[in-house]
Amino acid sequence: MQYRTLGRTGVQVSTLALGAMNFGAIGRTTQEEATAIVDAALEAGVNLIDTADMYGDGESEEMVGKAVAGRRDDIVLATKATMPIGEERNHRGSSRRWLHTALDDSLRRLGVDHVDLYQMHRWDPTTSDEETLSALTDLQRAGKIRYFGSSTFPAYRIVQAQWAAREHRLSRYVTEQPSYSILQRGIEAHVLPVTEEYGMGVLAWSPLASGWLSGAVRKGRDVATHRSGVLPERFDPSLPHNQARYDAVERLAEVADEAGLTLIQLALGFVNAHPAVTAALIGPRTVEHLRSQLAAADTVLSADVLDAIDAIVAPGTDLAPGEKFDTPPALLDASLRRRR
Repeated sequence: MQYRTLGRTGVQVSTLALGAMNFGAIGRTTQEEATAIVDAALEAGVNLIDTADMYGDGESEEMVGKAVAGRRDDIVLATKATMPIGEERNHRGSSRRWLHTALDDSLRRLGVDHVDLYQMHRWDPTTSDEETLSALTDLQRAGKIRYFGSSTFPAYRIVQAQWAAREHRLSRYVTEQPSYSILQRGIEAHVLPVTEEYGMGVLAWSPLASGWLSGAVRKGRDVATHRSGVLPERFDPSLPHNQARYDAVERLAEVADEAGLTLIQLALGFVNAHPAVTAALIGPRTVEHLRSQLAAADTVLSADVLDAIDAIVAPGTDLAPGEKFDTPPALLDASLRRRR
């Protein structure tokens, strides 16, 4: 396993980090299976585990807490808030009122007295940066969190938050967690240059592009992945953007074969090759899935292989633009781009 410094924090984290979204109902993973995954990951040198309060309405946090019990100090533990929890209108977002409650709930479920990294799962347009950063700074000073970060923020919001922290003399976001893979490279054009400018650590989620780069999604074959059963339209070959992904995967598989790598190793090696990226977040549902991904722990892609990838999916290109998660709200809600 390789290790890198998480931004400018001085904390060393593994270049493959364990994402726990699939623990529980979402991935149909039992506590026994989750604990086995955590055991195998830690044995392989993984030292960062990432979860969120909204994964299974807290179920993932509870399972992570049980799996890491007795070895908390050896793990960089990360969780997130802001996504809706239940139907109550104020049980979401990045207000001081909610973050104090949400963090206490997460600590209780995890069975710990602090988390190392507390992340805002999405930008909350209804709450000012000063409000959120002030609340997070207070929670940090109280010892409940060591650092805090953002997740899937548009580049301009990352910049605005950095300036707000400076202007109001508050602690700042030290990490960003964006979606990044060979098939979704848009953040190379805007987000990653910004994180480099501000010295932020980057934890890339969905490096296997929701299973597209796992080796299980190939042209002319029936797709039987867990994700395809939940979101079949994302794999429908009749849609032009999906056809583009099928074509790209076939060409990428050839590149991997020629390099003596699996498609998973190619995908994870690519994400970790970018100088702005600290770690790729893997989210296995089984120990077998985990082991196939851990095989990429020491993968270093040559310049020729990276050039071949660039020739298939150009830098800064998203093959499925509609699946972006950092789109400015005004592009999604017509009322926000109309003069009242």
